[in-house]
Amino acid sequence: MSFVSRFQRSTIGLRKTTIPLTSRRRFLDIRPISTVTSSSPWTHSNNDNKSSHALSGVAAAMVVAMAASFSMTHDSFTAADASKTAINRRWTPTEVAREDFDEMVSEHESTQSKLPVFTSDQVAENNGDDGKPIWVSYGGFCYDITEFVQNHPGGSEKILMAAGSALEPYWHIYRQHFASDLPTRLLEHMMIGTLDPADQQKIDEQMDVIYETEKDPFEDEPVRHAQLKVHGDQPLNAETPEHLLTLHYLTPSSIFFKRHHHPVPYLLEDQIENYKLEIDLSAYGKGKQRISLDDLKAMPKTEVVATLQCSGNRRSGFNVFERTSGTTWGQGAVSTAKWGGVRLSELLQNAGIGDPIEAQNKGGMQHVRMYAVDGVMASIGIEKAMNPYGDVIVAYEMNGEELPRDHGYPLRLIVPGYAGIRNVKWLKKIELSSEEAEGPWQRGLNYKVLPPSVHDASEVDLDEIPSVNELSVSSGITSVEPAEGVKSDMGPGDTVEMKVKGWAFSGGGRNIVRVDITGDRAKTWKSATLLDGSTQPYGRAWAWTFWETTVPATVQDDGSIHIYCKAVDFAFNTQPESAKDNWNVRGLVNNSWYKRTIMFSRPNTQ
Repeated sequence: MSFVSRFQRSTIGLRKTTIPLTSRRRFLDIRPISTVTSSSPWTHSNNDNKSSHALSGVAAAMVVAMAASFSMTHDSFTAADASKTAINRRWTPTEVAREDFDEMVSEHESTQSKLPVFTSDQVAENNGDDGKPIWVSYGGFCYDITEFVQNHPGGSEKILMAAGSALEPYWHIYRQHFASDLPTRLLEHMMIGTLDPADQQKIDEQMDVIYETEKDPFEDEPVRHAQLKVHGDQPLNAETPEHLLTLHYLTPSSIFFKRHHHPVPYLLEDQIENYKLEIDLSAYGKGKQRISLDDLKAMPKTEVVATLQCSGNRRSGFNVFERTSGTTWGQGAVSTAKWGGVRLSELLQNAGIGDPIEAQNKGGMQHVRMYAVDGVMASIGIEKAMNPYGDVIVAYEMNGEELPRDHGYPLRLIVPGYAGIRNVKWLKKIELSSEEAEGPWQRGLNYKVLPPSVHDASEVDLDEIPSVNELSVSSGITSVEPAEGVKSDMGPGDTVEMKVKGWAFSGGGRNIVRVDITGDRAKTWKSATLLDGSTQPYGRAWAWTFWETTVPATVQDDGSIHIYCKAVDFAFNTQPESAKDNWNVRGLVNNSWYKRTIMFSRPNTQ
């Protein structure tokens, strides 16, 4: 039995099954955490949805430590509880993707006897030190990843943790590697040989010990809404379904998009009672402070309505031209809530920052760095953190209720107008610094937009490329229906009135001033009526704007109708026509025209 099959069987405490792979793929569409399509009778599509001998001590310790760090009891009913009651369970994306690795291995069985065999000791010798190549092993095969290190989406420092060793313990924690076939397909091109079967057997046995004796780090995940569109379940990456996106101006927390990098932290009751936020101004000569949750909630409360959007939203629109690396989001990695908490500027002032300009110019304090319980680190400029009109808060409420675990309980940062990653969840420490945050979420490839011509990160100096902060102007269409009175017998070449609804948003507090819609392939445009969100204060429009209109649309020869939208913000930035010219290897910030297609009539067969 391969490692992957054994891993698949033992994860999240689910019973062993012998369901064939084809059946598992079929079950994928009806799993409890599922993608639910619109109930509209009109058929819709859009352009964003095309489509050593043993584990090292460090690796084994990492599995144990990370499993312990995600141990908690805030919600009494968890996904693990739900799974234990399932008799005929469905297969999740992660489990299906693990099977994809088995398929890849099967493809190489015919050539396996021709590949050289290496021992774990030989793999360990090639750890990148002193100019040596960087090797890893996984599932009985050996790989030379030297040329790939700089292109690792999680950052070079992450993948270098496994240099000269087995990937199994790391992928046990970082299960996003199973969310698609991309990681295994990349490895396929780096394969250099097989691992001595005796060594692989020892790795499998030690992994079995971990599965049987250590708590699975994903065991206590919160129960999620069934209508979320799930791209990866461990960790969870799920978007708000298109047909629910503009159903509410404030997105209910249950269907608010979720972007996680690790298991959701789960604090024990005594950890909650003793939870304190550390504010460290040591670099500025002001020392450290620790503030309890009760003390934070006793401070003046500020509420901010803000839209959060993953910088990879609409990544699937790039994949139409060339595959990128990352979650294949449609338009649903964007949501809006009313956040309640304490102004970051007030916390920093109370801790000892007087004049932020003086701190910046004389003390070199350019950055405010955030640290999360799950290990994520990110930073923002001091000019944003201290701006009284920037409305950055340390939040403990979402839509008038306690933060849910999926959204950062007990504390998270809200940085209005900035990319989702800057809004650090599960916040434990804030630090003033002359340097931006360390780690892949700030300095690595993760959130950096490379030029369209660059496919290899080693060709550029990542330190010279800024990370995504303020977001570009963007928009989306969530509903297209025939206007009242439209006849059903309209055919190719006819013009019909269509009722269109959607959303628009721009980062940096820039208001949406116009949304233009076309139904005749950009020959003519019509400006939509701006609705909720259109009266936000100028320069502090932190939330999206809803819009609607009726627009004449031409029925194409195949019976389809194509509707496009593009927004214009307060600085008169507008959206580019195509994602092709803005393509980047990480698939970030796709803000091209949004296209929605519906099949209106039967195609012209003449």
